[in-house]
Amino acid sequence: MTEANINTVGGNGSFQDVIANSSPEIQAMAHAARELLADVMPGITEVPWARQKIAGYGIGPKKMSQHFCYIAPFKKHLNLGFMYGAHLPDPESLLQGKGMDLRHIKIRRTAELQKPALRELIVQASQYLPKLK
Repeated sequence: MTEANINTVGGNGSFQDVIANSSPEIQAMAHAARELLADVMPGITEVPWARQKIAGYGIGPKKMSQHFCYIAPFKKHLNLGFMYGAHLPDPESLLQGKGMDLRHIKIRRTAELQKPALRELIVQASQYLPKLK
């Protein structure tokens, strides 16, 4: 992946700042997740919030109206979250959470990012945004 596939704007800090305090394993997962998002949606907009340890992704800089997912590193896993995950088809029950909209997937190994069902969730989430307008 090249940085040309990601349009980083706003927020505070960089993607590297978001994952800086994470273990090498979590950092590798975060980079792989980021690459997957850029592969599904070339030119994706990334907004890193280093202080909050999260990076949002979508069609523009506005969190809840233009982002469809986020990456958040934790000590033993990486959350790949979906802003409107509660409204997405999830036939393999990958999504966790009970909020009105938000859902996430806990990624514990980089290989989990290669699941076709996960890629399909990302595709579905990226296509959900235009319905909000």
